[in-house]
Amino acid sequence: MVAGDNENRIRLDKWLWAARFFKTRALAVEAVAGGRVHAGGQRVKPAHAVRVGEVLSIQRGPDRYVVTVKALSDRRGPAKEAALLYEESVESRQRREVLGEQRRLLRFGAPSPTGRPTKQDRRRIVRFTQRSE
Repeated sequence: MVAGDNENRIRLDKWLWAARFFKTRALAVEAVAGGRVHAGGQRVKPAHAVRVGEVLSIQRGPDRYVVTVKALSDRRGPAKEAALLYEESVESRQRREVLGEQRRLLRFGAPSPTGRPTKQDRRRIVRFTQRSE
């Protein structure tokens, strides 16, 4: 490896942290080691050397990002600077928006409880669960 070649590479976990995909490097390492990050369709290690132009697939919760690395940085800066490090594919963005809309609509169908169940509610729950056993 040539000394100048090192400047064109950076560790994957460090780049994911700098690009603000994960809040800490430890979370980035855990995601990469857990197989939620792929480079060029292949599972990689946290120390994988990321290069400009490389395509990464990042699973973060229910969302999947397919991004192309545009720049390298080992420093975590503001979100506006982090957004310049990558470019998300149009298909990826559209898929995430559709899934987000579906999740939003599902929340309307099942309203969340307002608080803790009352004593009367707990008795009903106990009767219901005992009846079903």
